[in-house]
Amino acid sequence: MPSAFLAPAKVNLTLEVLARREDGYHGVRSVMVPLELADELSIEPSERFTFECNRPDLTGDDNLVVRAVRALGSQEPRVRVRLNKRVPTQAGLGGGSSDAATILRAAMAGAFGPPPQRDWLATARTLGSDVPFFLSGTGALVEGTGERVTPLGALPRWYALVVKPPVAVSTAAAYQKLDEIERPSRPRNGSASLEMVSALQRADFAAVQQLMQNDFHDPIVEQKTEVSITVRALRNAGAANAMLAGSGSCVFTIAPSARKIEDVAANLALPGDYARFATAFATTPEWRA
Repeated sequence: MPSAFLAPAKVNLTLEVLARREDGYHGVRSVMVPLELADELSIEPSERFTFECNRPDLTGDDNLVVRAVRALGSQEPRVRVRLNKRVPTQAGLGGGSSDAATILRAAMAGAFGPPPQRDWLATARTLGSDVPFFLSGTGALVEGTGERVTPLGALPRWYALVVKPPVAVSTAAAYQKLDEIERPSRPRNGSASLEMVSALQRADFAAVQQLMQNDFHDPIVEQKTEVSITVRALRNAGAANAMLAGSGSCVFTIAPSARKIEDVAANLALPGDYARFATAFATTPEWRA
């Protein structure tokens, strides 16, 4: 029987982009939470390593699933990995990074044989800046270039509606756009992300909603008409908050009740090619309230 693993999407409740570093990367300070919206990976024994996906355009060697498997060692495991892709790509939801982290979590659980002794966080860092976050299994404060992850414990049972407009946003282009804008410094003292940590752990929805911010939001909304349309449609449908997910292109809203999300989704006036995903903050056995 194949072993099945879920690879959750994420949203950033805060995303502070800090100064560009000497190595060319930007520092960040962000509070991320995983969602029940997830890809599914199945792993079963095979004569040789094979990778399959319900999206034929995602089966190349550059897929993060393949890269994560190959990062496990010089000899590829004799397994068949199937990816059922549900999380939109180039959307700011971290789907590819989550897939990679799920391969590492599967390896730690013995899905590829006895797990080796290794620095799993170091391996995660080589695969992408969001991959370490997905190893935490819950919401987290993420700092540095993504390598400093502080898990925040069990998450409140809150809900989200994610809308994917028919447009992609390049992360590199989004950072370049930010570099063109004169922005204030982001000292750690008084950081919205640190305040968000406290508000989320208290399950204070009003405070969380007030603290939501994303440095990419305004530039991308200004640049991408489809994203602007999505934000406006969510607000017109009764969403009390509507913010870009990561560097885009998805836009999301959160609410303390499933009924509120259902109402917003029912009132959303958008064409059919604007995909909708009603979901909730994810919980795992390690971090269940």
